[in-house]
Amino acid sequence: MTAKKKRLRKRILISSIILTALILLAVTAFAQDLGLPKLTVSMDNEQKPGEVAVSLQIILFITLLSLAPAFMIMVTSFTRIVVVLSFLRHALGTQQSPPTQILIGLAIFLSLFVMAPVWNQVNTEALQPYRKGEIQQKEAFQNAVEPVREFMFRQTREKDLALFVNLSKLEKPENKNDVPTHVLIPAFIISEFRIAFQIGFLLYVPFLMLDLIIASVLMSMGMMMLPPIMISLPFKLLLFVLVDGWNLIIGSIVAGFV
Repeated sequence: MTAKKKRLRKRILISSIILTALILLAVTAFAQDLGLPKLTVSMDNEQKPGEVAVSLQIILFITLLSLAPAFMIMVTSFTRIVVVLSFLRHALGTQQSPPTQILIGLAIFLSLFVMAPVWNQVNTEALQPYRKGEIQQKEAFQNAVEPVREFMFRQTREKDLALFVNLSKLEKPENKNDVPTHVLIPAFIISEFRIAFQIGFLLYVPFLMLDLIIASVLMSMGMMMLPPIMISLPFKLLLFVLVDGWNLIIGSIVAGFV
């Protein structure tokens, strides 16, 4: 029976590979029939320095585009929100409910909500003037970075900022403009971690007290072999629903960025 299963799996695997190859060939032939344009980046036949610079800019842009999601996550409210939601799930003891994908999706949309004023300012002061040809690339980049820096400064502790200023061996900055962005970003991240862990501690306290009460009642009844979490989980969910937990937690998180 085992040999038959192995042969069946091999046949399925071979059939899948053949089907995938046929699909790729069909897509390639269809693209060739349509005459779709090709994008090539080459510096072999470039004669002018400007042409080489354009090719290098395209390569750099593609590289930055692949790293953009990580950059955007770490300089926005996403870090604090996703850590707090993770603490909430562990405090409730619901294992994988809500699923990780849903928590991340909720964190993304909450981050878009929180960062909407910043993105609007970036669009107004950097993107639209650059598209109209009113400013150059360098000025557009500076105008786009400034609102994000202001947001990070509001959420960053002076102690954390001073730590990275000292680690970078820079002179003591006189104002915000003297603080480099590569120094501000890690200070902002650890400040976000600190606030998220504080909120996580406050989330754990009521549920921990409920676990202790349930465990004490079970021991007094002689049910020492019964896991307390099996009894406390429904009460945790009931408590969370009665106090309108999602409204309180999400409201508190968003209000912390205002």
